[in-house]
Amino acid sequence: MAGVGLQLRNMLGKDSYAGLVGAYGYAGLVSAGPWVLSIVGMLAIGVFATEDAAPGGGAAELLVSITWLTAGSLIFTGPLQLVFGRFVADCSYQERPELIVPNLIGALELATLASGIVASIVVFSTFHASIACRALLVASFVAFCDGWILLVLLSGVKAHRAVVAVFLAAQLTSVGGALALRGAGLEGLLLGFLGGQVGALFGMLVLVVRAFPGEPGVRFDFLRPSRVHLHLAAIGLLFYVGTWADKAAFWLNPSTSTPVIGPLRASALYDLPVFLAYLSAIPAMAVFFLRLEADFAQRCGAFVRAVRDGAPLYQIERIQAGMVASVRRGLGEILQVQGVTLVGILVAGPTLLRVAGISPVHFRLLLVDAAAVSLQVVFLAILNVLFYLDERRSALALIAVFAGGNLVGTLVTQALGPDWYGFGFATAALAASTAGLPTLSRKLERLDREIFLRQPLWPASTRANSIPAHASPPARRKS
Repeated sequence: MAGVGLQLRNMLGKDSYAGLVGAYGYAGLVSAGPWVLSIVGMLAIGVFATEDAAPGGGAAELLVSITWLTAGSLIFTGPLQLVFGRFVADCSYQERPELIVPNLIGALELATLASGIVASIVVFSTFHASIACRALLVASFVAFCDGWILLVLLSGVKAHRAVVAVFLAAQLTSVGGALALRGAGLEGLLLGFLGGQVGALFGMLVLVVRAFPGEPGVRFDFLRPSRVHLHLAAIGLLFYVGTWADKAAFWLNPSTSTPVIGPLRASALYDLPVFLAYLSAIPAMAVFFLRLEADFAQRCGAFVRAVRDGAPLYQIERIQAGMVASVRRGLGEILQVQGVTLVGILVAGPTLLRVAGISPVHFRLLLVDAAAVSLQVVFLAILNVLFYLDERRSALALIAVFAGGNLVGTLVTQALGPDWYGFGFATAALAASTAGLPTLSRKLERLDREIFLRQPLWPASTRANSIPAHASPPARRKS
């Protein structure tokens, strides 16, 4: 993320507790701030709407609708997110930023059209609510899909405080609009929530256009066959399917869920504990983000420059050793922080459940889900390092292990009974992390050899200039 690593290193360079706390706080704000603000805004709407329920209610229907819209939009745009993100990265590396905004407009047009058509078909054929309610559901799905595409580019915007400010303003608008219109029932809540999301879209778009000034117009260069990386598209789809597999299994099982609105169901037994478990991962996310951006990313860039510029082998090996050390240090800190967090949940878990209005019988599930989320954070750290090394095949294989294990494990634990709930998710995260650690270690140890083996024997331009265009390839000598 451009500019974040430099600011974090400046904070750490102060060599003081204030600088350390500031660095971790800033990393947490950038990595999880928008996500936390979105969750808080959604919960605020639910709480206020429940306290002063309108005729016909709507609070529970709104929360469940937003959850399904989030899951569906992430899965739907997952392939495009990573393909477009790689295109933006290539444009930045090739110093062609003028292509970014026109292709962003093209990606938004594609996402808007495709998501609008699919959502309209699904919503108008399966829901029996009012026309206004169904139209708002479709519009919200489109807004979510466009938002995920814009978030790809927000990582390149250096005004990170402005990004958080945009999300804060959007959530305040959503809460205020939903509360002002709650008298209209679910339609009013959806309209108020949608107003905030549309405001966030325009705010993000303004930040992106300011950060990447370029030529006007609409382009679809990211869809060219040479630009489309199928491994990335498969990773984007499979990762989000795997992330939501356990939740969907509980939603779609009539014995563990209840119908809420149309075909949408919710599982109070599973949703609330896993929600609290994901909130417990915020400290580890901040630690991981800090180490990745302030340490590993800098060493990775230095390694690439050393290889490209023909540095001596001992210098390349020294940088490589620093990369390995930074990864080990980051994973170790993640485990330490999550260990402390798990102890905190063990001690304060019953109180958290009581405050959240959840039965104490769910405490065991909360512990299992918290452990599973801790393992998933380790898995995400492994994936991000593999992405830095451009090891797409290895990343895809690990994601397939996680996705398949999460789905199969959850179905098995559902058959075994409530005492086993959550262990499917935990087993999948453990299997993916266990398989990922030796894979990552092997890739880092062989990095210098693999990098050199990938290089051509001589530059492509020299090779092309040395052979006339009309020349035919030399005949093979018979043995």
